[in-house]
Amino acid sequence: MAEEAGMFTVPQTIGTVLCCKCGIPMAPNAANMCVKCLQSEVDITEGLQKHVIILHCPECDKYLQPPRTWIKAQLESKELLTFCVKRVKNLNKVKLVHAEFVWTEPHSKRIKVRLRVQKEVLNGAILDQTCIVEYVQQEHMCESCTRVQANPDQWVASVQLRQHVSHRRTFYYLEQLILKHDAAVRAIKIKLMDQGIDFFFGNRNHAVKFVEFLGKVAPIRSRHDKQLVSHDSKSNNYNYKYTFSVEISPICREDLICLPPKLAGSIGNIGPLVICTKVTHSIALLDPFTLRHCFLDAEKYWRVSFKSLFTSRQLVEYIILDLEPISSEVNVGESKYVLAECQVARVSDFGKNDTIFNIRTHLGHLLKPGDYALGYDLYNANSNDIDFDKHKRLNLPEAILMKKSYEEKRQEKHGKARPYKLRSINMDVDESQSRAEQEKMSSEYEQFLRDLEENPEMRFNISLYRNKEYQPSEIASMTDGEDLPSVPLEELMADLDISDEEDVDESMRE
Repeated sequence: MAEEAGMFTVPQTIGTVLCCKCGIPMAPNAANMCVKCLQSEVDITEGLQKHVIILHCPECDKYLQPPRTWIKAQLESKELLTFCVKRVKNLNKVKLVHAEFVWTEPHSKRIKVRLRVQKEVLNGAILDQTCIVEYVQQEHMCESCTRVQANPDQWVASVQLRQHVSHRRTFYYLEQLILKHDAAVRAIKIKLMDQGIDFFFGNRNHAVKFVEFLGKVAPIRSRHDKQLVSHDSKSNNYNYKYTFSVEISPICREDLICLPPKLAGSIGNIGPLVICTKVTHSIALLDPFTLRHCFLDAEKYWRVSFKSLFTSRQLVEYIILDLEPISSEVNVGESKYVLAECQVARVSDFGKNDTIFNIRTHLGHLLKPGDYALGYDLYNANSNDIDFDKHKRLNLPEAILMKKSYEEKRQEKHGKARPYKLRSINMDVDESQSRAEQEKMSSEYEQFLRDLEENPEMRFNISLYRNKEYQPSEIASMTDGEDLPSVPLEELMADLDISDEEDVDESMRE
């Protein structure tokens, strides 16, 4: 401002002084010493602990926070860095400026952390120094893992998860949700059962928390019971084993449902023939003839407790002969539908008869003449549903289309690797299963992978990892210019190297 006003200013210069030990010019400070001489005189990291022993549980991958707390932390994570910094003694005597990991071999049982600290020394001069603290990792099982190793059946609470349907596609999806949210990380044992999965916990609160998680991702109902194990009459202590029975709704995605008359009237006279388009903590229902939709929560469903009229295992393949849209595009949640009048014929009828059906479908935005579609054959169906008999004068269509079929194109890519892999839970499996049961589970898992490829909404809630065995050059364009639905590479997680980590690779399923 003085220069702008035309005033004369005296330039200021910063003087230098000589270091009192080595005599080099330096900026003046309170100790009149250069940085090197000051560091040779004073070591502010002298009182810090440079070697620390930490206890690690190899079974549950936790670290002991004295005196008795075990915390879970991955290598080079924020949680592990915080844990390591807190274990350094006398750190409160200096000011911590920065902390970071120094890379070490993962199998060396050594963790190194570089600390940068500051402290005021010699007449107010602030000294900044770095030091490396080495943590020696000693293997020591925690109490819960010790009990489990001594007696694997020493559980306190069990969750029996069941769904009374003829397939396991729901459990494959739930498995991915559980892995993503680490919902069963406290389970000491997981066992695969005939119509579900059993989870065993060492604490009742862990089982209650797991049941609450299931209620947020699926329409369930649960009940619990307890059994007395032991009783100490002197101290009046009781030991119980708790059992939680959890049942998942038998309604699955792509099921055809005939709503009970009272329920159809209470939700706006929708249907009564509806299809299930999505299952979360509520059931999404869609009328394929009017595009009206509703959401049925778990409480309302279990109050009525109806079953499916047809399931996805009864789908029949049709070919689209002609199609004409009769409505504009309608958004139902994240999905889009268009009503259309179409002419279809069963693929199995080709060369046998000339049976053709004129039906209405909600897939007008997806199908075109010449495409194949999967649907329910109501023309030859014989239903014994009680709710269906309650509806009088109900005109059934000859067929209801559910989704587009890519079976013919999939046969061309049969046996080729997919660009993604899924993790799986380490479960105890009954090795006495017959070959037919194993082939059935493999077929259902293959169908689950196809559903993931066709439905982006399902992929949104689960984690998919890149497959190193996949070669992008294998992608071949189809003769009609349309590729099979697949998982885009940008949706895959790249932070897990499946091929390099043998332990993880063994728990992967293609």
